[in-house]
Amino acid sequence: MRFGMSGCFLPENMDDITPEMCRRVRSLGFSGIFTRFRRNDPHTATKAQAQRLRDLLADEGLRLYQSTGYWQNMVTSDESARAEAVRTIQAALRLAGWMGSRGIDTGPGSMNPAGPWFPHPDNWKPEAKRQLVKTLNECKSAAEDAGVYLSLESHQLVTLKDAETALEVLDEVNSPWVRCDYDSANWINLDTVFDTGRALNHHFDLLGKHIVSCHAKDIWVENKLCVHLQDGCPGKGTMDFKTLFRRMEELNPDFPVISEGNNTDELPMVSELFHNTARELGIRVLDANEEPQARAN
Repeated sequence: MRFGMSGCFLPENMDDITPEMCRRVRSLGFSGIFTRFRRNDPHTATKAQAQRLRDLLADEGLRLYQSTGYWQNMVTSDESARAEAVRTIQAALRLAGWMGSRGIDTGPGSMNPAGPWFPHPDNWKPEAKRQLVKTLNECKSAAEDAGVYLSLESHQLVTLKDAETALEVLDEVNSPWVRCDYDSANWINLDTVFDTGRALNHHFDLLGKHIVSCHAKDIWVENKLCVHLQDGCPGKGTMDFKTLFRRMEELNPDFPVISEGNNTDELPMVSELFHNTARELGIRVLDANEEPQARAN
């Protein structure tokens, strides 16, 4: 198993990554990163910029597990807007390949103008799912050309509202380069928040063949009279990380598990939780340059 971190002290511009930051990541017990370079337009960022980052990470013994797909609206019925989304995703994949990223992370987008993860009734219409499949089909060759996974993240507020819907979409697209980035919290609801292991097992049973990475995030119910599920720092809620790690390791020891929902000050605690959980399960944690051991037949 490989452990990665996201956000926190990582900058929004790839040009600002330093050797000191890389060493800090490693000292905290992580072998790779997930970056959201909001300041780097995928249409204009240069190959030289990306190569500088790629070389720096290699020199410092870090992997780039994921970079961003820039949160495009893949489900819109506005064909001009959807065509622009395709163009941006293709550019993001090309840039990710230049950077040496294993994959890009992106959700399907939302019809809510306030943000790509917010609810809107049109997100769950059959047309949205058809548009999503159409968009992914138009992007999958770019993923293959770049050698980069187009890793779809899901959430119950957007078109990929549950594991069943995600399975339908990924099966229809049917590409080894369009896969699932599994977020442990995003499909947890009131029925499963106190039994997250059951939910995780159901999701992995359905989607295991499509999952290639994981965002390890916690979730809990807040004490409010209106139901509110809050996601956040690993270790603060009801997430069954033992089940999550066991199921990821069973898929492939090479797949990264990336912390999400925490801030910089919480990173040492998250790292301790991750490493202790792996140790309890007998899971070998790999450095960036280590390869998984061959499994016995």
